[in-house]
Amino acid sequence: MALIPNEKPIIGKDDIADLPAFNLEEVDVKIDSGAYTSTIHCSVVEESPEGLHVIFLDEEDSSYTGESMYFKKFKQKKVRSSSGEMQKRYVIEGDIILFGEKHATEFTLSKRDLMRYPVLLGRKLLSHRFLIDTTLSNESFKFKTRKT
Repeated sequence: MALIPNEKPIIGKDDIADLPAFNLEEVDVKIDSGAYTSTIHCSVVEESPEGLHVIFLDEEDSSYTGESMYFKKFKQKKVRSSSGEMQKRYVIEGDIILFGEKHATEFTLSKRDLMRYPVLLGRKLLSHRFLIDTTLSNESFKFKTRKT
């Protein structure tokens, strides 16, 4: 897909993206225009004296590194889950690379081990940046592989 200056890239229903702040490459992501914030699956989320201790993904994910990360800057907020229940979740800042550009956003941390996609991208990230075409898939990843 050719990007025309000042036009929004068209993203599909899902993609594969890098999350450099979390040292993760080629992670499966689902585009979720129904969610406000983006969410990432964590196998470990614990407050500790060093900060918020996080291990992203789990051994089932091909992008799993097992690396322990600590975040000094974090907050908590109430989020309505896909099942409709209110949950208190930790929120951290990170970035994601889509169509060759790095985008800063917030991620809520959640256990998504039963879900197909370890990362959901919500409206806070998507709005004013992308158009969504649910008939497409892996558009950013195709863009990345064509450039390399």
